Amino acid sequence: MPRPYVLLSVATSIDGHIDDTSPDRLLLSNAADFDRVDQVRAESDAILIGAGTMRADNPRLLVNSEERRAARVAAGKPAYPLKVTISASGDLDPELKFWHHGDAKVAYTTTAGEEKLRERLAGLADVVSLGETVDFSRLLDDLGMRGVKRLMVEGGGSIHTTFLSQGLADEIHLAVAPLIVGDAGAPRFLSPAAYPGGSTHRMALAEARTIGDVVLLRYLPKQESAQ
Repeated sequence: MPRPYVLLSVATSIDGHIDDTSPDRLLLSNAADFDRVDQVRAESDAILIGAGTMRADNPRLLVNSEERRAARVAAGKPAYPLKVTISASGDLDPELKFWHHGDAKVAYTTTAGEEKLRERLAGLADVVSLGETVDFSRLLDDLGMRGVKRLMVEGGGSIHTTFLSQGLADEIHLAVAPLIVGDAGAPRFLSPAAYPGGSTHRMALAEARTIGDVVLLRYLPKQESAQ
């Protein structure tokens, strides 16, 4: 089965951070951009976040619009996209909101984390081992076999870094907020890695538009800029 089209979705500050170091989540997007993200979720077959994001933000990860959910059902789809997460260790709390809202869920792990995760998530999610390490190519192959054609990845930074550095991302939605975090210890969108093409690879820009005080940039990592 073909692998899903992989879309990375992220909001950053002007200095490239996805959060600050305070106990509360930093809201980078505005209301209109959050609504745009809800639309992208509704258009996706699956949404993926990493274990670190689950622990830090405890999101429900849903399509919030009733109209969009109804449109999905009318199109023969579940009301909510498949929810996906990754934990190499299997150390995920079964009380997190992620497991108790929406429709089907799948948790990818390693051989070492599989038994622990199956015990913790019994009846809450399908648990899949990807082998000795978390193999993102095998993850995409498995999602393809589940009928996922479009995968939205919402972080965190290590997840985005892996998809991009392994050449597995097809599109990036980068929303830049008019904020400066200014804290070297705050998490960033991407970490140092060997990215395809290196520092001279210019990605194709598919779209640039303002959404209130936020700027949305849509890039296609696998395509070269025409300029």
